[in-house]
Amino acid sequence: MDIDIRLSPGQLSQRTQEPVTHGVPFARGVLTDPNHLRLHDPHGNSLPLQSEVLERWPDGSCRWVLLDWQATVNGEAVYKLKIAPTSTRPPVLKEVPKFMDWELLVRDEACKEYTYDFTHAKLETDGPLRKTWLMKVDPSLARHNELPVALTARMDYFLGLNVCRVQLTLHNWRAAEHPGGLWDLGNGGSVYLTAAELKLKASGTIQYSLDPDAPFETVPGSSCFVNQYSSGGVNWSSSNHLDRHRKIPMKQTGIECFPVREENLSEMRAVPILQRGSRAICLPEFWQNFPKFIEARPEGLSLDLFPAVPETANEIQGGEQKTHTFYIAFDIDKITSHPLEWAREPLLPTLDPNYVESTQAIKYLTARSTDSQSIYLKLVDQAIEGEDTFFRKREIIDEYGWRHFGDIYGDHEAVFHEGPTPLVSHYNNQYDPVAGFAYQFLRSGDRRWFSQMSELAQHVIDIDIYNTDEDKAAYNHGLFWHTYHYVDADTGTHRTYPKRGRIPPKGIPVPGGGPANEQNYAHGLLLTYFLTGNKLARDAAIGLAQWVIDMDDGGKTIFRWLTRHHTGLASSSRDPSYHGPGRGAANSISVLCDGFRLTQNRKFLNKAEELIRRVIHPSDDPTRILTLKHNGKVLVDAENRWFYTMFLQALGKYLDLKVERNEFDSAYAYGRTCLLNYSRWMLEIEAPYLSNPEILEYPTETWVAQDMRKSEIFLYAAEHAETSERPLFLEKARYFFDYSVNTLDGMKTKSLCRPVVLLLSFGWMYNWFQKHPETVLPGPKESKTNFGQPTVFVPQKVIAKQRAKQLVAAAGLLVMAGIIYLVLKR
Repeated sequence: MDIDIRLSPGQLSQRTQEPVTHGVPFARGVLTDPNHLRLHDPHGNSLPLQSEVLERWPDGSCRWVLLDWQATVNGEAVYKLKIAPTSTRPPVLKEVPKFMDWELLVRDEACKEYTYDFTHAKLETDGPLRKTWLMKVDPSLARHNELPVALTARMDYFLGLNVCRVQLTLHNWRAAEHPGGLWDLGNGGSVYLTAAELKLKASGTIQYSLDPDAPFETVPGSSCFVNQYSSGGVNWSSSNHLDRHRKIPMKQTGIECFPVREENLSEMRAVPILQRGSRAICLPEFWQNFPKFIEARPEGLSLDLFPAVPETANEIQGGEQKTHTFYIAFDIDKITSHPLEWAREPLLPTLDPNYVESTQAIKYLTARSTDSQSIYLKLVDQAIEGEDTFFRKREIIDEYGWRHFGDIYGDHEAVFHEGPTPLVSHYNNQYDPVAGFAYQFLRSGDRRWFSQMSELAQHVIDIDIYNTDEDKAAYNHGLFWHTYHYVDADTGTHRTYPKRGRIPPKGIPVPGGGPANEQNYAHGLLLTYFLTGNKLARDAAIGLAQWVIDMDDGGKTIFRWLTRHHTGLASSSRDPSYHGPGRGAANSISVLCDGFRLTQNRKFLNKAEELIRRVIHPSDDPTRILTLKHNGKVLVDAENRWFYTMFLQALGKYLDLKVERNEFDSAYAYGRTCLLNYSRWMLEIEAPYLSNPEILEYPTETWVAQDMRKSEIFLYAAEHAETSERPLFLEKARYFFDYSVNTLDGMKTKSLCRPVVLLLSFGWMYNWFQKHPETVLPGPKESKTNFGQPTVFVPQKVIAKQRAKQLVAAAGLLVMAGIIYLVLKR
């Protein structure tokens, strides 16, 4: 079997031995030992190959394998990956890392300086083509040494190449202060940096290039710099960039550079490469992550990741971090004609989508070319093509700068906004567009999807996740919600709850809160890890799964002295008292399944099954739980209970995981019976949300996109149903698919952020069932199972209050008894 891997070199068509790292999926049972893999260049030459298994199928065969090789291309090239009958091991990388003569200097607002050197790095990946050295100053060590931030650096060195790829993360490990559940800039717990400067010793002639279209120029003398003040976009001074003083710190647009250039730099978006002698440095996303400063001095080269900003400092809030990936050439780089030119746009491998489909490493995923649903595809493509792409949305509020880059502008929240400037709203991965981008990339091979996936994933890892152990378990390592509905982010940035937020139309203050189970999405991070090998994505996904367990652990709350019962924070939806099928439990179960896949730690799957039993039962009456009466009709309570559809989708995902593992046990039977019970009820009662718009607070295009969930639930049900029922479920799936795409296509608001995101993740599995209508999954081993009676879950807080009252009453009785005793004794 030959697997085609296509490399498109972009503007720089000629590259020699450029390092490439990418994940490849394999079908179950095809590959057991990755050392059987062979890679051939377009001329048929066999190349050294490094491999690492990222995930295995339950039978032990490889599911996702991370490959490293070095590619030489002159124009588009197709490499062939083959599976050989024998195992071989490639040569060994023997070079000594060259990080002994560079260091990182961090300066805080009080001008106190801290130096991090990299001489204590430990070998993390000992591969034949790539070695990764890991340097960590973890929170405990940073706290002990009074350092303002923790540090993690991964440094990749490649066989025979004089370059190092550095992934450097600066992390404020403190908890943020959030009085009243409001999380604004300027609250306690922040650190304020005026420099995070990487210093590299170098000597010799200085050359530099400002961007991919600019030639390399020789600089006379011993100094040169490029300073990116702002994005250089039309809306560079957007209120998106408010600081803690509610001022916009940038005083000019574009860049400043020396030597001074004659052309207008006000709209310049620099991606500079600075070279001195045989050494060079390049940060590919330089302008997007402003402010940035790169300089050549008499003593060498420097890259400042957090340069001083006039009148303010770079505020990293408690639990925030920032990761930059940059490249260092520590000797002559021969990959391109000028050093590190290739690093501005590294080679991105793409796989034949038909091959990806054949592996079913992502179940139900099909090649775009085989999908005949043209309206659906057109709606999805709005993210990357046309007048309202996600790239264009960034420009509206200038979604750039080190804190913002990668996120999506939530323009659907601005439809009721009035005013001279746009309402600032951050999407924060609601409904997991990271996963949606990954699906579309694998379906099509279009690299525009990959860039959005990787950029948003890194933003979520750094900014949207609350990266601290110092707060309460309900918040630590949790994911923040999108900006509060119809409210400007103001100084709340990506943390949902700004103190000046007012909810229209009555101007009610934002209530406050924090990370919570209803905004917890990890599947995109899992796919990012499988495609890129980014360990930060893996760690973040596992952290979100552990967060589910921790938030539900009664032993981690102040009520633990009264009871250690589960808190219910992992299963509640809408309000703390509802523990039926809903969004909170849905996300918890989905994330736990991902955590299990990444670790094979049974605690995650056990917790998922516990939550399923808590919130749903095979004998449930959905009408009692999910409906209301309106004008004499029984309707689904869409405003308050629509999210049961999210739960049934998560239940379908869980059942697929059990099928993969051949676990047709009582837990499988329980979940399967619940799915069919609710799906049969849906056959009778479900209708499009907008068929009863009067019961909705805001009957918008989002509800039409949400109807796609119903199509997928019926597809899941069809797989598990009896033969006589299957056509009914498939027909209903077709109805809701057609309704969703056809209705949305006729709406002027169809290109708004949220409906597009929903269709990125939902709708593509319909094509699989079009191609495989007879798909049937096994039933449980025991056809008859006693599931017992439903029980009502009572959260820890309720039990604790009851016990506290009992203790107070008991104490009162003891006091009264004491008084009576003393009276009688007299």
